[in-house]
Amino acid sequence: MKIFLGIIGFFCLMFFVSCTTVLTGYNGAIQAKNDCDAQYANVDTVLQRRADLIPSLVETVKGAANFEKSTLESVIQARASATQVKLTAGDLSDPAKMKQFQAAQDGLSSALTRLLAVSENYPDLKANANFRDLQSQLEGTENRISEERRKYNLSVMALNNAIEQFPANIGAGFAHVSPREPFTASESGRAVPKVAF
Repeated sequence: MKIFLGIIGFFCLMFFVSCTTVLTGYNGAIQAKNDCDAQYANVDTVLQRRADLIPSLVETVKGAANFEKSTLESVIQARASATQVKLTAGDLSDPAKMKQFQAAQDGLSSALTRLLAVSENYPDLKANANFRDLQSQLEGTENRISEERRKYNLSVMALNNAIEQFPANIGAGFAHVSPREPFTASESGRAVPKVAF
């Protein structure tokens, strides 16, 4: 009888441990998914701030006589492209959609960099207080974008670890949470800058 009760007790203990593991994995995966979604919302907010600043910057730059029209047009076109590519929480698991979104955002960053570099040739524009203020706001926004992307990538790593590591992956499977795609460095960001003296 003691052996029989011992076997039943062992199976009850194993059942309890298994249920606890599954529930912990399930709850951990849900929490990590929600954290990841919230962090992406932070990235989206600063990307929207950048998109909102660009029309004011373009109008200020248009006021500078003889400013390169092609540079302004590339910024306007890049902004339009970047704001057309939208991601939903479900798209964060799709590598193709994430790559398309990141390419549009990288194109906008590149166009803004060219605009700010070309503006160095226009002393009247550089002296314009509105331009300096907008340039400062854009630089701050670019820094916030970088920081929010870093935080998003950390939350993606935590989510992907939560749903891939054993035994938590058992509970995560019940939660139907899929891995998320992190932001990656742009191809232009990987190029080694050429320094010439």
